[in-house]
Amino acid sequence: MTDQIETAESPASNGEGRSMRTFFIVWIGQLVSVTGTGVTGFALLFWVYLETDSVTSLSMITLVMALPATILSPIAGALVDRWDRRTTMLLSDMAAGAATLIIAVLWFTGSLSLWHVYLLVAVGSVANTFQNPAWMAALPLVVPRKHLGRANGLVQTNDAVSLVLAPAIAGALLATLGLGAVLIVDVVTFVFGVATLMAVRFPNPPPAERSESGSVLDDVRLGWRYLKDRSGLLYLLFVYAAVNFVLAFTNILFIPLVVSFANEGAAGGVFSAAGIGMLIGSVAVGALGTPKRLIRTATLGIALAGLFVMITGWQASLPVIITGAFGLMLVVPVVNAASQVLWQTKVAPGVQGRVFALRRTLSSIAAPLAMILAGPLADGVFEPLMADDGSLAGSIGSIIGTGDGRGIGLMMVISGIATALIGITSWLHPRIRHLEDELPDQIEADPDEVPHASKTAAAE
Repeated sequence: MTDQIETAESPASNGEGRSMRTFFIVWIGQLVSVTGTGVTGFALLFWVYLETDSVTSLSMITLVMALPATILSPIAGALVDRWDRRTTMLLSDMAAGAATLIIAVLWFTGSLSLWHVYLLVAVGSVANTFQNPAWMAALPLVVPRKHLGRANGLVQTNDAVSLVLAPAIAGALLATLGLGAVLIVDVVTFVFGVATLMAVRFPNPPPAERSESGSVLDDVRLGWRYLKDRSGLLYLLFVYAAVNFVLAFTNILFIPLVVSFANEGAAGGVFSAAGIGMLIGSVAVGALGTPKRLIRTATLGIALAGLFVMITGWQASLPVIITGAFGLMLVVPVVNAASQVLWQTKVAPGVQGRVFALRRTLSSIAAPLAMILAGPLADGVFEPLMADDGSLAGSIGSIIGTGDGRGIGLMMVISGIATALIGITSWLHPRIRHLEDELPDQIEADPDEVPHASKTAAAE
């Protein structure tokens, strides 16, 4: 079955039916929708943290955002390969929008509780678990191969724009109109995203590549076998899992790190600076594409990202933290785009839903553990150790400082060093380093890129 998948021909494999116009229509809709979601996510994180004054509570809502994707991704991916990918994205956006609307109704009626937020955020996360692999698996079918790097850069631009604008928009709306206004804005952006999806059609893999028979569990197993047969890809997933585990701490700790010595507005400034870094990196990839050597770009980029994470924890100083956050998010789009293009070209289109979903699960499976541990470690271990009279005050404290937030700073330093080491050691692994050369491409070059491309493909 795997051999049939690899050799099946389709419009996606010879470049026919791909249209940048379709991509741009959907991309604009997703840009608006992702920005609205970012505004709501930022507002809800602050609402939870200010209501509870607890890093543990903050880590719990972050866990709720991430856990459904980790658990359900394999099943979602199998279903994405069976379903129309555009329809999957439509239904996912509708479900996420409905969850946000319910939170808004509860807010306006004075009935919103913490457990409501947890539950409905989980619903939105489940919707995204289907939406993300559908969109990523649709890209190679919609976008000409020569533009895949740029398209992935533009997709990440959405997250960057959201990161830049969301804190400012959320802060302004929270200060003037309250959480309800934030939620209504998010619902409107979901409607816009749905409208753009309804205006286009996606090409689909041919029946020979699609799973029209057998159980969903069989499809999940096929995706797993596909990865096992390509050990370089599987080892690369273990690298991602390690990086995501370490960086999951930093995602939770940024707000309390800044708020420990500044205010919420300063935290918003750090997020905006990070967003600007991500925007610059994403625009650069969107304009220039990805470097030719994708594995080298990804692994060395991980190492560089680790150094910037270490910088963020070094001192209780806004300029220092902003520098680290900006540098980190400048590198992230380049690493992600290189990784995404690698997977889109090395995995057959007909199994990308399953494989990408397994990729998401395996790469993020350890992150929820970090989210569970981050709060208790910060509140109960590292903060006491780095207090003015703590056990590490005279040693490490003499370097990075002591007092409120310095335990969190130490956690950031440790996370950064670990991330850098993961990037360096992954490059030294031969199966990972030679992955691009050992695995054949599964998407043929477009006819205008390679002379007589169709004849070459037929001969192969």
